[in-house]
Amino acid sequence: MAQFRFGIPAPQALGTQVASPLPQPYSGAGLFYGFSAYFLWGLSPLFWKLLARVPALEVLAHRAVWGALSFLLLLASRRDLKALWPALRQRKILGAMALASVLIGINWLTYIHAVAADWILECSLGYFINPLASVLLAAFVLGEKLRRLQWMAVGLAAFGVVQLAAQAQGLPWVSLILALSFALYALVRKVAPVAALLGSTMEALLLLPWALAYLLFLAWRGGAHFGEDASISALLVSTGLVTALPLLLFALSARLLPLSIVGFMQYLAPTLQFLLAVFVYGERFSPAHRNAFVCIWVALAIFSLEGWWRSRKRARATAG
Repeated sequence: MAQFRFGIPAPQALGTQVASPLPQPYSGAGLFYGFSAYFLWGLSPLFWKLLARVPALEVLAHRAVWGALSFLLLLASRRDLKALWPALRQRKILGAMALASVLIGINWLTYIHAVAADWILECSLGYFINPLASVLLAAFVLGEKLRRLQWMAVGLAAFGVVQLAAQAQGLPWVSLILALSFALYALVRKVAPVAALLGSTMEALLLLPWALAYLLFLAWRGGAHFGEDASISALLVSTGLVTALPLLLFALSARLLPLSIVGFMQYLAPTLQFLLAVFVYGERFSPAHRNAFVCIWVALAIFSLEGWWRSRKRARATAG
């Protein structure tokens, strides 16, 4: 079978959802999965705000535990549990999933803390930067060629971040951590030869030991929030579904679409986050934020219109 990049071998029997290493650029199912995932992520601050009084690390631990359970149940419902052990025994696949679990753990922890600290606007900025970070990774790692207008869009977005750092007297670290951690996560999931659901289950299981250990430590010390309040306990259990559903949808889209398209689709999530931050939670939208957002919005518009024009041109050439 074909070999994947980074020396990771193609899978032999790792579930039924493994896509071709060269998927079609505009898969209808891939677009549906991607848009659904980003819509759920865009509205997710409404959920995580309800857990603002619980420390972010404790929320992350519960998210890992209940997420692992949710993924295992989904895997069992599809009768794919038999593929889990062979995947865990392959060192290169396990290594890729271990790296993916670290990256998604960093992303989750940063996001949970930022939402609780009323930095949803910074989250929005980070996820607006992320598509362009994914585009750069697609160019430099996967060899997807960028055209002149695409490079212009990336440069304009970078300028927006730089001027925000200059006016705000410091880099937007929350935004950059979210953007880079998720772009790298998307890259790992793109090249790892593991079915979408199976890979997400492996990630959750790799996070599970430390999460259980931390929660047991909190319970032993008497500092755990689980069990103190019925509503908080129910919300902590719900983190499993909130985690599993959009991440599964994203992983499915990442296997069916080129990385550059997957990254670019993310505009939906930060747009919803931006609207929530400004109009629901009343976060301050400073002139520095305005200038940065305008640069990035224009960059995304250039990238989108250029891609649309190119696709129309190819369609006309094919029809002719």
